[in-house]
Parts: sequence; structure tokens; C-alpha cells
Amino acid sequence: MEAVQQATEAKSRIIDIMNETLNKTRKQRKDNWPVSEKLEVPAQKRAKFLGLGGSNLKRLLIETGVQVTQLEDSTYSVFAPSQAAMDEAKEMIDQFLTADREPELEFGAIYTAKIIEVRDIGVMVTLYPTMNPALLHNSQLDQRKINHPSALGLEVGGEIQVKYFGRDPVSGLMRLSRKVLQGPASSVLRNLGPPGAPGPRRKASDPGNPDPLDTR
Repeated sequence: MEAVQQATEAKSRIIDIMNETLNKTRKQRKDNWPVSEKLEVPAQKRAKFLGLGGSNLKRLLIETGVQVTQLEDSTYSVFAPSQAAMDEAKEMIDQFLTADREPELEFGAIYTAKIIEVRDIGVMVTLYPTMNPALLHNSQLDQRKINHPSALGLEVGGEIQVKYFGRDPVSGLMRLSRKVLQGPASSVLRNLGPPGAPGPRRKASDPGNPDPLDTR
């Protein structure tokens, strides 16, 4: 009994010391604490929020570390590793919800891409005015191996034809290739330009390629 009594007194003393040190919860959160919020997305804006194949949610995770989980039809849980990440994610979400709807791209179709930046590893291109730039890697620019886009005379503002192979299932990024168009392979040329621009042109049929984005 004496041992039990001593343990009880010791526990009470420890609690008293804890109360003297911190007698109430902190009102101000630390900047590096994880945060979680609920987000309501109207049904008519759900497609903009998610993106094609969930590409917007994948982009949020890759760029900010923020995870979005659907709780109900229009309710989502947003979990961020810090308040700064949450603020960045909110800005991106606002952009998703206010952006113009992306045109629907056809797998295997050919589009006119505009070069907006030249990098050592390839060129950044857009297929339509509101599109986030996509990287067209050097390995997909030409049948020959090149070390820099300038070897092909590619410059900012120039236009090239590319074939669309959907989006990467993990990153959600576009998969484009110019290389596959340099052989006999071809398909339908799609036009995503302003109204009044020339329509699609028919080309020879595509014999197919088991792995058109093979970088070997």
C-alpha cells in the first residue's frame, strides 16, 4: 500500500509541474504543423477541380505535397504538411476553378504545338492558349539523337506538329512526340486555333507503333 501511495503522490506532483509549465493549449499554431481543411466544390465545377483523369489533384500533390480526398459528392478533405503548403494549394485550386475548360484531346491525333521555351533537355510547348506548358523531350523531337533543340533550328515562337499520347498515369503530364511523325506514320491533324482557322487535314493512315514514346 505504501508503494501505491507514493506512486499516486508522484503522479499528482508530475501533473502539477505540467500545469505550471503549460496550463492551457497553445492558441497560435506553428507554421510547420500539418493542417487539414474541408473544401466544398459545386457539382458544376467538379470537372475543373479534378482535371482530366484527376490531373489537377496529382499536380497538387507533386508541386505542394497537399493530398485531396473526397468525403462526399461535393466535399473534399485537403491535408497539407504545413500552412505555407495549404496557402499555395488554395491559390492553385482557385486557378483550377476559374480557368477555362480544357479542350478534349484525342489520343493519337496530331496537333500544332507552339514553342514557348527552349531548354537543354527539350522544348516547352502549348497546344492551346490556356494550356500549362508541356515538355517535349529531346528524345521525342527527332529520329536522330540530338543534344539540344537548336540542332533542329527550333526557336521560341515556332510551331511544330506533335502527336498526342494521353497523359502519364502518375504525374498527369501530357505525353507528346514529334519523332513518330517523321516516318511514314501519320494520322489526323487537329486544329485547336481560334475560330476561322483552317480545319483538320487528312494524312496517311498510321501503321501503328508498339511503343511510340520509346526513348531508345
